[in-house]
Amino acid sequence: MITTQDLTKVYRSGGRDLTALDGVDLHVREGEVFGVIGRSGAGKSSLIRCVNMLERPTSGTVLVDGQDLTALQGRGSRASRELRAARGRIGMIFQHFHLLSSRTVRDNVELPLEILGHSRRARAAKAGELLERVGLGDKADAYPAQLSGGQKQRVGIARALAGDPKVLLSDEATSALDPATTRSVLELLRSLNRELGLTVLLITHEMDVVKTVCDSAALMERGRVTEAGTLDELLATPGSALAAALFPVSGEGSGPAPTVIDVTFHGDTASRPVISRLSRTYNIDISILGAAMDTVAGRQVGRMRIELPGPYEENVVPIGFLREQGLQVETVRPGAAAFRAAGNSEKREAGR
Repeated sequence: MITTQDLTKVYRSGGRDLTALDGVDLHVREGEVFGVIGRSGAGKSSLIRCVNMLERPTSGTVLVDGQDLTALQGRGSRASRELRAARGRIGMIFQHFHLLSSRTVRDNVELPLEILGHSRRARAAKAGELLERVGLGDKADAYPAQLSGGQKQRVGIARALAGDPKVLLSDEATSALDPATTRSVLELLRSLNRELGLTVLLITHEMDVVKTVCDSAALMERGRVTEAGTLDELLATPGSALAAALFPVSGEGSGPAPTVIDVTFHGDTASRPVISRLSRTYNIDISILGAAMDTVAGRQVGRMRIELPGPYEENVVPIGFLREQGLQVETVRPGAAAFRAAGNSEKREAGR
């Protein structure tokens, strides 16, 4: 549904070039919720603004629903009309709501339809339907100042849906909200994704957002996508920085030359007593150094760091047993957390 190829965005500031996007390749499948996560300055906002052409890329292509939006950058009236029509099929939710304080909730939702030339009756009917869908049917005549932050964001979502988009873009839509309100807004986005078949691309700096609502995710650093895939794929990828950040585990081995491993459980393996079976089958003592368990996209997923007695060579068979059970197993060296963070950074720098 959304594909970017070698997407580059360079800004000119203070007499020098600043590269916000550096050859970004991204693919978002139809009907999924895709999260792009990264620190401030990673290029996330530039990416999402290039997807709907609020920012024109310096080079590269953006395809949405099979249409190359970068081919509509001409200044002619036909290109402008086509670009406006393409943007109409893309809804946008903003971090700070961007509601007009002088308009009622209903009028804010009607605004895109008013711009498109819909009749007053059609606008009112559509706005009423959308406000009911986001749970604000009783707030149609209220003004933004009378709403909570979560209610304002729901108005923003209703407004983004006014043009019946196929794609919904979310620019840090929950970062200004408290945790409970964030959960309710994320639940709303997921229900809209399922009920309307919307493809949702959201950017965030919060791992909990990815864990709660996303099917797939990408990690951005310094204008580049360094990892991308479904959450299941990422969890099954040795050394994945995203998987480690979603389910952080820590702990150092205490025995002489121990074998320390990180074990990832997902799918039906998360509910099976695999570790206790390992201990009984091979008559070995297992120390649990750390663990994290949560629900991702409705499925239980977890990571556990365990210590096996003796060096790796003595534990090849037990480790093989874990892998035969469908678990992802990764050996951890001493000083694992620091080593892994540094190693991932060095690998990314070497690839630049």
